[in-house]
Amino acid sequence: MKTAIYPGTFDPITNGHLDIIERAIKMFDKVIVMVARNSAKNPMFSDQERVDLIRAAVRKYKRVEVASFQGLLVEYAKKRKATAILRGLRAISDFEYEFQLALMNRKLNESVETVFLMPSEKYTYLNSTIVREIARLGGDVSEFVPPVVQNAFARKLRSQK
Repeated sequence: MKTAIYPGTFDPITNGHLDIIERAIKMFDKVIVMVARNSAKNPMFSDQERVDLIRAAVRKYKRVEVASFQGLLVEYAKKRKATAILRGLRAISDFEYEFQLALMNRKLNESVETVFLMPSEKYTYLNSTIVREIARLGGDVSEFVPPVVQNAFARKLRSQK
């Protein structure tokens, strides 16, 4: 069974992320969407909220699993017997950073390949930071995120008032 891990902060998951997941399940037997814990970031949604939002957003995909992890990604990949790490590339500006990560991951575990996937052109401008800012400012994010995330924004922002 070919397993791929799609790591990210997913704060929150967007339609661009879902597009990458849909592409990946055509290529792999199982895709593990892994919520990365990053102490350098201050996410809007907790780890558990992000896991729950992703689970709700990917419920229709039988071969997608959602997990969270803190530590070296290649160690998690080894533990889960994954053969690939998925990374989305929206623009050329993403490439240099992602390329460096891919080379480092290969150095740490050469049995895990990094696979770069480009989202549909309608999502190339989309990222979670911009979506969070639109939501914070009261804008309509329905075009950018699944309904479960839209509802979570509404609840989160109401509770912060």
